[in-house]
Amino acid sequence: MIESPNNKKIKDVRSLLDRSKIRQERDAFVTEGIKMFSETPREDIKEVYVSESFYAKNPDIKNYDPVIVREDIFKKMSDTKSPQGIIAVVKQKHYPIEEILSGGLVMVLEELQDPGNLGTIIRTGEAAGISGIIMDEKCVDIYSPKVVRATMGAIYRVPFYKTESIEKIIPEIKKKGFTVYAAHLNGSISAENLTFENNSAILIGNEGNGLKEETSKKADILLKIPMKGRVESLNAAVSAAILMYKYAMNF
Repeated sequence: MIESPNNKKIKDVRSLLDRSKIRQERDAFVTEGIKMFSETPREDIKEVYVSESFYAKNPDIKNYDPVIVREDIFKKMSDTKSPQGIIAVVKQKHYPIEEILSGGLVMVLEELQDPGNLGTIIRTGEAAGISGIIMDEKCVDIYSPKVVRATMGAIYRVPFYKTESIEKIIPEIKKKGFTVYAAHLNGSISAENLTFENNSAILIGNEGNGLKEETSKKADILLKIPMKGRVESLNAAVSAAILMYKYAMNF
């Protein structure tokens, strides 16, 4: 049993939770809670940590050879306010761009910064049946604890690919036969009346600034989501959800 906050394993878990660079170097990330643990493919689990009380109430967890952590120490290693008593260190996933661009709908995200937005797009994307997600290096880390929690397990099932530049990868997307749409306030076509192509890619920009001008210019079609009242724009995840389901209703 781990009984010291200075234990190396405790420090290793905290560094994975706190630092994107460490997650990249170790090619691993951390999940917390019963729901996320149950969603995690067993072959991807590297380590399991449980509190004393969790271990006592869940005897089957012995099959995972967990590390038992003293109750108060477990609370300090957790990233949540009310930890459920189980933490797992998990291998990161890596997908080839060819898998993402095999057909269907691809969401292309430029410089998204809010973990909740990215996690919600991944979760909603699974529900809407998208083929995958492409994001640039300036997007929030997909394996940050807040993103992982927001996906509710969809992070294990929605393929994704990180690129240096969205602007530079758009020509490759088009070469694969995709029509590229951009959600844009200056869009000339209303999403309400649009019928998407079978192979479609939708660009979603940064929460505060939208898409870069150079990126928008490379899109085939600029879309505008109709809005009433005095609302000027929608949350990035909300915009993405509307367009993903608009596509899903076409096919």
